[in-house]
Amino acid sequence: MAAPSNSLFFLTSSSTLPSPSKPTTLTTLSNLPRIHFPPITKITRTSSTRFTCSAGQVGFFTRLGRLIKEKAKSDVDKIFSGFSKTRDNLAVIDELLLYWNLSETDRVLDELEEVLLCSDFGPKITIKIVDSLRDDILSGKLKSGSEIKDALKKCVLDLVKSKSKKTELQLGFRKPAVIMIVGVNGGGKTTSLGKLAYRLKNEGVKILMAAGDTFRAAASDQLEIWAERTGSQIVVAEGEKKVKASSVLSQAVKRGKEEGFDVVLCDTSGRLHTNYSLMEELIACKKAVGKVVSGAPNEILLVLDGTTGLNMLPQAREFNEVVGITGLILTKLDGSARGGCVVSVVDELGIPVKFVGVGEGVEDLQPFDADAFVDAIFS
Repeated sequence: MAAPSNSLFFLTSSSTLPSPSKPTTLTTLSNLPRIHFPPITKITRTSSTRFTCSAGQVGFFTRLGRLIKEKAKSDVDKIFSGFSKTRDNLAVIDELLLYWNLSETDRVLDELEEVLLCSDFGPKITIKIVDSLRDDILSGKLKSGSEIKDALKKCVLDLVKSKSKKTELQLGFRKPAVIMIVGVNGGGKTTSLGKLAYRLKNEGVKILMAAGDTFRAAASDQLEIWAERTGSQIVVAEGEKKVKASSVLSQAVKRGKEEGFDVVLCDTSGRLHTNYSLMEELIACKKAVGKVVSGAPNEILLVLDGTTGLNMLPQAREFNEVVGITGLILTKLDGSARGGCVVSVVDELGIPVKFVGVGEGVEDLQPFDADAFVDAIFS
């Protein structure tokens, strides 16, 4: 039966996770059964997942967040390789400090300041770091190049940790937890959502995706591919007329609530932070899901392209003012030497970085860990 215009339909895929090395095309999706809304068809979860979560189970999301962080700490090689260009850029610091002596303090610190600025630490943070080092050197607290390097690392670490609390996903206790992904065009929202789904799915989480990007023609197709790759299910809009993004997200959260999904991942349309009419649409999306599940969305994650460096700051300010950002996903950091922008964003906005993109692979969206990050860029 043909789908009615301006309707919603669901794609059902296997919960078995295919190997990410195998390419997936839209041809494989054409064989999937489509169930039109209404009515909602009950989907039975298979037993292939590692554990089952009962609705309202207290502490499940807390344990999930801790488990993800623990696994990230055991996979620090990805963080190190992902920030290799930033580390190479900062490697000159070792040369500066190797033959440091007190008489050359001003020259060395001037060059150190230049290196930090080139790595997008930002002028405010750079001056704060360099002034702190200068005071400690002149007071006699730092007496060698190695001590200065250690003090530099500690200063950066303290800056990140003091303003970047709650880096774990805060998903509450009511199911389904709802995560909205927002950001400008081309920042990597849909890809980040898919990689996040992959990570959660590997922990036995029952995922429902919502294709809330109703402006970009290929957005739903791209998200359908991710649903197939991760064994997730998806709600998309279909029809000649445009369906409001808020309607898609609302229906997805309703389905997630009725069918016992653990997490609903909501994609949204890319938009410039200066386009106020589109920014207002995000407010409508936020209100729509909140009407279905009290307190939703649990997380509103802003995806920022790391290659833009400090230009990401005005974007983050505007998105935060409009919808209240709870966390950041910094992408494409493997392709630039601008890892210092992580410190700048956290220091300026006080919003925690939840994940960083350190590669193009499906497993390369890594939970942010301040200690691993500082070690990765200064080792």
